Amino acid sequence: MEAIIEASELNVGFKHKQVLFDLSLTVKRGEIYGLIGPSGAGKTTLVKTLIGMEKAQSGSVQVLAHSMPSLAVMEDIGYMAQSDALYVDLTARENLDFFASLYRLKGKKKEKRIEYAASLVNLTAELGKKVAAFSGGMKRRLSLAIAVLPDPEVLILDEPTVGIDPELRLSIWEELQTLKKSGKAILVTTHVMDEAEKCDRLAMIRDGRVIAAGTPDELKQETGSQNLEAVFLKFGRKTE
Repeated sequence: MEAIIEASELNVGFKHKQVLFDLSLTVKRGEIYGLIGPSGAGKTTLVKTLIGMEKAQSGSVQVLAHSMPSLAVMEDIGYMAQSDALYVDLTARENLDFFASLYRLKGKKKEKRIEYAASLVNLTAELGKKVAAFSGGMKRRLSLAIAVLPDPEVLILDEPTVGIDPELRLSIWEELQTLKKSGKAILVTTHVMDEAEKCDRLAMIRDGRVIAAGTPDELKQETGSQNLEAVFLKFGRKTE
């Protein structure tokens, strides 16, 4: 499969703190790649570096064969941040309409994408409500809808299902599997191990380094573990 995201030997730091150390990974077309690790491991910094929001001290990032950051490729990336960036004084529909305009969606295509995105996260009935009245979980759902709105080639989702009920979380993951089959490259960070099991490949990150990478089954076989929680604990002990 074609490599869509390629990070090579990334080193990223802020002031006197180094966050990522010689970190490399590749995400291919038509796969879901998961990043797992404890809070503070560097997952969000890595995600921001991949889309060009943070600058690496050394190393390189390419997305869709463009060196990042690149304005030319941003319209092909759907990004969902860990914290919601929404206009709370606007309705959910007005938020979707605004972001659709940034992606230069117009007319029937815009309406079709808004309808799809709202349906995906079960917000169709709530589109007329102001976001200020939304719960935290509803805001996460709207943020995910915005990420998929432009039908991007690449989806980068940072903790997309935090605060979302289990039934809807399952529905979202079913749609991610459908998007994967359509040829999209999807990178997801998660703390939920049953979500990690749904990924085609995983990178376990601790202290800014990839401590293990492979398919869920490969990682379990390598450590003789029954589940990914045990895998992570065993690899964590190896680094101490």
